[in-house]
Amino acid sequence: MYNDHTMWGFMGGGMWIFWLIFIIVVLLLIKVFNTVTNNAGKPNETALEILEKRYAKGEISKQEFEERKKELEV
Repeated sequence: MYNDHTMWGFMGGGMWIFWLIFIIVVLLLIKVFNTVTNNAGKPNETALEILEKRYAKGEISKQEFEERKKELEV
């Protein structure tokens, strides 16, 4: 009347799917938590700091740097 193999499909073949999903969810939660905590302590860069970095990298000339710096100071 009762079948001894009623849970066999879940315990045998389906249980690994549960653990796989569980591990993926845990890893995603860890990644999200690390991203949130790492960005929490970093202040946003000001426009002048970004301009100085671009000048230091050589992306803009000295003349362009000075012009944009004057615009920011106004």
